[in-house]
Amino acid sequence: MFFARYTDFQGRSRRSEYWWVVLFNALVMTVLAILMLTLGGFNPETGAMGPLGFVFIGIIGLYALAIIIPSIALFVRRLHDINQTGWIYLGLVIAGFIPFINFLASIAQIVIGCIPGTVGPNKYGPDPKNPGAGNADIFA
Repeated sequence: MFFARYTDFQGRSRRSEYWWVVLFNALVMTVLAILMLTLGGFNPETGAMGPLGFVFIGIIGLYALAIIIPSIALFVRRLHDINQTGWIYLGLVIAGFIPFINFLASIAQIVIGCIPGTVGPNKYGPDPKNPGAGNADIFA
């Protein structure tokens, strides 16, 4: 779902969709960092790194660039699921550059990821958990 809807800023995304992507990205970054430190020839005494380490830094950078737009779109859809505007994300990003406030912005992002979505359809679309919940009049 993450890469299938990578530029979709419309609609809603469930908590599970959000947290599975966070887990996947954390695992990929962790594996790449471990490979960089072990195969890259990192010397903790001198702080020097071999040429292969810089290749892994490049791979990490490319991966981070590849997931930036899909991650923003996913978080905006997550905000839509709790019936909030996606512009809140811009406020959180700006707050992330302000010392001491950046910690609160990080906590806010975690909280937003944990809040259950609104039940039934909202102004951003049908409920992704139960798409037929708002269609009770079909059988009437």
